[in-house]
Amino acid sequence: MKSVISTKNLSHADWLRYRTMGIGGSDVSVIAGINPYKSVYQLWLEKTGQLEPAESENEYTHFGTVLEPVIRKEFMERTGLKVRQKHMLLQSEEHSFMLANLDGVVKVNGEMCIFEAKTASAYKLDEWQSGGIPPEYMLQVQHYMAVTDTKKAYIAALIGGNHFLYKLIERDETIISKIIAMEKYFWEVNVLGGITPDIDGTRATTEYFNSKYHSSNGLAVKLPEELVSECEEYNRLSNEIDRLTSAKDAVCNRIKNVLKENETGFAGKYKISWKQVVSSKFNTTKFKADNPELYSKYLTNLQYRRFNLS
Repeated sequence: MKSVISTKNLSHADWLRYRTMGIGGSDVSVIAGINPYKSVYQLWLEKTGQLEPAESENEYTHFGTVLEPVIRKEFMERTGLKVRQKHMLLQSEEHSFMLANLDGVVKVNGEMCIFEAKTASAYKLDEWQSGGIPPEYMLQVQHYMAVTDTKKAYIAALIGGNHFLYKLIERDETIISKIIAMEKYFWEVNVLGGITPDIDGTRATTEYFNSKYHSSNGLAVKLPEELVSECEEYNRLSNEIDRLTSAKDAVCNRIKNVLKENETGFAGKYKISWKQVVSSKFNTTKFKADNPELYSKYLTNLQYRRFNLS
């Protein structure tokens, strides 16, 4: 690996711009299509200079940055290992498009290991405690090990604000080879080659286009003829979803017919439940009729675009 630039006094905006020189650890899950906050199309726009680079900012990422020193200190106290911060943007010698910005490094018996600090929601506790780590973090640390040519990485996590754990991750050549192939294609074909990546159906992609084109201009336009095949595919998939939904409902009804009034049943390895649910629903129609002025006072208008194909 080689150092690109010191990040110690680098502004956040400049750091983001340097990241457009290649693919960083947090980019891997985007390219893999498992990042809920950014689409591969959006990443492509950033890497090709068509969109100002941005990092998804939410409560988790914000407090992840704030709590990183706390997690690092706790890790050192629990393990007795010294974490050294590495304020450098690193680049792979073999694959120049692969970059790494590490939270820190740890030396164990003279061998350098990666250190990565994370924060997570309490809802993720079972996933962390069951022995694994979220796949986006696995891709990230394997990417870092590929860039730095290291064999091990420690990942420490503060979950729900009061559960601390750490794990040792071993280098996995199978995962790394897939990461390199995936990143190489994205960088050489999509970024350098200028070929738009396939627009997928992930939540991040959907939210990106809904946000980018959130307002309608009210105009009607003639669309390219090649869009006809996309419309036909949309209709085909819609019909298939309807068919499968109906088939699923039929299976559900056959099971209900056997379960009858019983709440729980067991069939081989399957546990089936059909529980009584009592819920309360606010009657907005009656409230509006009885209290029209109060209803208007608390009414919130939501604006969005509804997609329809006919």
